[in-house]
Amino acid sequence: MIISHIKLKNWRNFRVVKVPLSDRVFIVGPNASGKSNFLDAMRFLRDISKPGGGLQKAVEDRGGISKIRCLAARQYPDIEFSVSFSEPPNSDLLWKYEIGIKQEPRGYRQPHISYEKAWKGSEQVLSRPDEHDKKDKLLLTQTHLEQIAANQPFREIAMFFASISYMHLVPQLVRYPKSFSGPGLPGDPFGLNFLEQVSKTRERSRKNRLRKIEDALKVAVPQLNELSFVQDESGIPHLEALYEHWRPKGAKQREDQFSDGTLRLLGLLWTLLDGDSLLLFEEPELSLNSGIVNRLASLIYRIQKQRKRQVILSTHSADLLSDKGIGSEEVLLLIPSMEGTTIKAASTIIEIQELLNHGMSIGEAALPYTSPPDISQLELFR
Repeated sequence: MIISHIKLKNWRNFRVVKVPLSDRVFIVGPNASGKSNFLDAMRFLRDISKPGGGLQKAVEDRGGISKIRCLAARQYPDIEFSVSFSEPPNSDLLWKYEIGIKQEPRGYRQPHISYEKAWKGSEQVLSRPDEHDKKDKLLLTQTHLEQIAANQPFREIAMFFASISYMHLVPQLVRYPKSFSGPGLPGDPFGLNFLEQVSKTRERSRKNRLRKIEDALKVAVPQLNELSFVQDESGIPHLEALYEHWRPKGAKQREDQFSDGTLRLLGLLWTLLDGDSLLLFEEPELSLNSGIVNRLASLIYRIQKQRKRQVILSTHSADLLSDKGIGSEEVLLLIPSMEGTTIKAASTIIEIQELLNHGMSIGEAALPYTSPPDISQLELFR
């Protein structure tokens, strides 16, 4: 099951957007146009649904309603989400979930839902506010999505949202996790506990994944010959690589000596192989050689087809988008304006289609539309 359509209203950069999604999606746009915020809309729904989360915490973690409500919303108070699900290649509607959120006008000013609805196919299985909500308005500070006792009629939606994965691995966190104090972020998006995650994976699954990753790293990382999981005398987990060397037995290095690119690629491959839920990536090309980036799209495609998972990623990379296998319907262009960012599928822009018909890659055809209009003036900076 994948998210086939999503509609956002008054969410961060977006006043009103409604876009179709395929099982592989590339989000492109200028800096500060809302690429991260588009991905965060799905993370927000995940945070509402997962154990220990809920509406109040999801909003609080983002700084409150005022921080997530679009500045172009003006007097309209509701932040709204509408998400449709289907099973490709069949486009028939399996599920649909909608929610409106706003802040109490007085008192504790807690976030509360203005409506919450769900459909299974064409049958509506949830409609709030209901009679219980009208008798006790405090019930509207929680969604039924986050309540096991209430979400049974549409639990498949709740489980889908709760399983969404997001990864933007920061190599320094993997190398030196003890140097960063304080509570970690939900879902560990930056890889602070990445090695613990590897350690907690069942041994058979861990060995199988690391063997596949080793095969890829042998191609991408010069002289790397072997990748293994080890624990030191204190029981702390490590990844260890054996490099071909002038010494007969080679030279071993642990993750604190890996390059940024090696750690980023390792984390990307591990995450792709870990599960079958919706996967969100932010700029996976960072720190990687352009030759590797050229092949990322096809690599992601092969792995996700085996695991039947949806992958949505943001990128600035012409190298990544040079892959001729990327369809224009898979690329969403974010276009900022004074009234908020709009989103268009590259397939709906005639000029891009004409360039593609003349043999250009989607990167060559679409990325110029994401450049700031006055970028040439940057040369005047002193």
